[in-house]
Amino acid sequence: MESKSFERLRRVGDRQTLRLTHYGRKTGRPYEVTIWYLVDDDRLYLVSANAARNWVRNVKARPAISFRVGDEVFNGNVRAITDTQEREKVNGLVERKYWFVIPILRLGRFLASMGIMRDDSAAFEVILADD
Repeated sequence: MESKSFERLRRVGDRQTLRLTHYGRKTGRPYEVTIWYLVDDDRLYLVSANAARNWVRNVKARPAISFRVGDEVFNGNVRAITDTQEREKVNGLVERKYWFVIPILRLGRFLASMGIMRDDSAAFEVILADD
């Protein structure tokens, strides 16, 4: 049975962005950022093309988060995705939802595979807190 949180997320899941509240890795202070997200079956993912962004570094150190999509507020914890196959799945979800960046994403992957640039992207699964 699907959690109530995920039922609520599905109702607003077609939006382009969410408002993430993350906590400073040193200070513990709350910060907010608007980012892309993906919903697939019973999973929620957060992605960034730049792992050096503060929100990425903060959630790695302090995985407890909250976020808002539309009028709905959710709580959860993040898990960094390091498995290659799982990352490929998330990359496919990014291309399906944010199709307009496909040329840039594919060029970046090609250049990384050639050793010309480094893949500095990050992806996380969000484990929603139960209602």
